[in-house]
Amino acid sequence: MRETARGWTPKSHKRITHDKGEENTMTDTTVVTLDVREMTPRERHPAIFARFDALKGGEALRLVNDHDPKPLHYQLLAERPGTFEWEPEEQGPERWVIHIRKIAAE
Repeated sequence: MRETARGWTPKSHKRITHDKGEENTMTDTTVVTLDVREMTPRERHPAIFARFDALKGGEALRLVNDHDPKPLHYQLLAERPGTFEWEPEEQGPERWVIHIRKIAAE
C-alpha cells in the first residue's frame, strides 16, 4: 500500500474521462472509475466486487465513495487475499477516492 500526503501519483499517465465525467489517471494498464455515491448502500459492495472481479491482472478500479471505505478494504482482505493493492488518492471528508489494482496471477 502506498499512501502520500497528496495521494496516488503515477510516474507516467494520460488523462481520460470515465463514468459521470470523472477524470482519472491511466498508466500502462486500464483504470476504470466506479462512483458509488449515488447507489443505495446495499448495492455498493456487490457492484464493487463485480467490477473488481471483471478486471484482468494489472488493471485497476478507481473507486469514488462518500465515506471511508475501510469496511470494504477489510472485506477484500478477507475474500480476495493477495489479489489487490489498495492506494488512497483522496481521503475525505466528503469524498474518498481509492485506487484498487488487481495483482496479476503468477
